[in-house]
Amino acid sequence: MSFARDARERIRGLLTKEFRQIFRDPRMLRVIFVSPAVQLLVFGYAVSTDLANTRTVLVDLDASAASRELGQTITAGGYFEIVRTTRRPGDLVRALEGGDAVVGIEIPRGFQEDLARGEASLQILLDGSNSNVASVAQGYLAGMLQRFALSATDNNVTGGVTLVSRAWFNPDLSSRDYNVPAVVGALILLVCLLLTSLAVVREREIGTLEQLKVSPLTAGELIAGKTIPFGVIGMVDLVVVSTVAILWFGIPFEGNAVVLLLASMLYITAGLGIGLLISSVSRTQQEAFLVTFMIAIPALLLSGFMFPVESMPRVFETATLLNPVRHYIEIVRAVFLKGAGLDVLWPQHLWLLGLGTFLLGSAALRFRGEVG
Repeated sequence: MSFARDARERIRGLLTKEFRQIFRDPRMLRVIFVSPAVQLLVFGYAVSTDLANTRTVLVDLDASAASRELGQTITAGGYFEIVRTTRRPGDLVRALEGGDAVVGIEIPRGFQEDLARGEASLQILLDGSNSNVASVAQGYLAGMLQRFALSATDNNVTGGVTLVSRAWFNPDLSSRDYNVPAVVGALILLVCLLLTSLAVVREREIGTLEQLKVSPLTAGELIAGKTIPFGVIGMVDLVVVSTVAILWFGIPFEGNAVVLLLASMLYITAGLGIGLLISSVSRTQQEAFLVTFMIAIPALLLSGFMFPVESMPRVFETATLLNPVRHYIEIVRAVFLKGAGLDVLWPQHLWLLGLGTFLLGSAALRFRGEVG
């Protein structure tokens, strides 16, 4: 009992020292608590696949009431902005080549008559250098033109069946509702990696790690003292960025906070393990910083944060199962938007538990060999 009590006292003393070291530096406080909220605001507005005011050139060779109405229909939603209307097809090509427009629409002569017969056609040209914008614009235009054609021909019923589509979980199909929860996971990962790796390496650089080696602290107690503070900070940052996501961006939170907290604890455990591994192979803070981003960027790219995992080659899709970011982002999006619980998300929780245990255990063994 006395040994366990002494161990608790030693860990408590180390934790007190770590928290004092963190909170006495105002710059560190801004990095830990203010920076994630600011980054969420920046990413929340910048990371978006929604279209708005997409530059469009309209070549109207028909100059009819129907073609003018079509132009108004295209710009009505705010997704497209007609920057130029012309009757020369060459102007459209030059605008696309010069980057003055992303979309070009050519309405042929006789469009109004063909529309009345249900045989109208037109040409759409897209700047495919940004394939994502081009594909989204193509989808938006297809829906608009279909509705315009049905309205113009007064025939919105086909074969006696009226088609009505609904999007579940994200009715407005807002990319912000989809992206912001994933940004939460990305920010927590970066906080855990940077704080853990840089803190331990800093101790090594200034020589205090050598002093801790000769103290009564065991290797396990030293590891606990170095990881618990940053685990607590990670949970606090989760609350901060989640609050900003819900109150500022209006992201719906349909799920159970306990499910999210449990997943976050497992995810932070994995992040701390990676950070501790980075600290064990780095000798300077600059080296730890570079290694952190060498790991963080591929982890985010292979997580489904920006690109669907299902669209990756099979070998990379399988490799993402070893990426804790993938499982956490799946959980965050499902909890926020779908209200999913453990009955649905238990596989992702199980993956996080296994990865977190392995990563933190491996880091602890390597760190124990260094300081033990």
